[in-house]
Amino acid sequence: MSSMTPRSERIPADERREQILAAATTVFGELGYAGATTDRVARAAGISQPYVVRLFGTKEQLFIETLRRTLARLLAAFRAALAEADAGADAGGDGDGEAREARLGEAYLELVEDRGTLLTLLHGFMMGSDPVIGPVARDGFLQVFRMLRDEAGFTPDQIHRFLADGMLINTLLASGVGLAAKRDRDAAELMDCTFGAHVAEVLERASA
Repeated sequence: MSSMTPRSERIPADERREQILAAATTVFGELGYAGATTDRVARAAGISQPYVVRLFGTKEQLFIETLRRTLARLLAAFRAALAEADAGADAGGDGDGEAREARLGEAYLELVEDRGTLLTLLHGFMMGSDPVIGPVARDGFLQVFRMLRDEAGFTPDQIHRFLADGMLINTLLASGVGLAAKRDRDAAELMDCTFGAHVAEVLERASA
């Protein structure tokens, strides 16, 4: 038997970076910015802490890149939903503003059911007063606004409703109201009037 140790397969740098950012999304989502460390992210990604520092420098920069990735995924999900709505319209389906709004709402709900994604967004928005992280969070929120206005063609009332509903969804999912819905009739009613036809699916995932 050869005494040589097999060399592990090298992972491309871009793939490794994505692996770290995916792990950071989970860790920052669970622990928040203050509670997370580069060491926890490294362990979640299955790599060494010095490697994380070499790629991103500081925890602050790692969080910024994680937030940017999350916002990019959000915008990509919205654009894919718009494309699906427009394809449906071309095929003779309903492609008006209300249909677009409904499809974007479904896309948002699907994305933020991942608690890491949901809570990373919330932590970023709550750090609006931070001189470094705040501008990134604000720019991301404004990118969403511009996409709704310029690409989705939403009216001011639609934009207001969509963003307000999104923040309500964030609050309900992050605060665990869905978990309370099984034993609290008011919580169940609030979930029902917020999620409508999707409430059963949301409650099932909230309790998973």
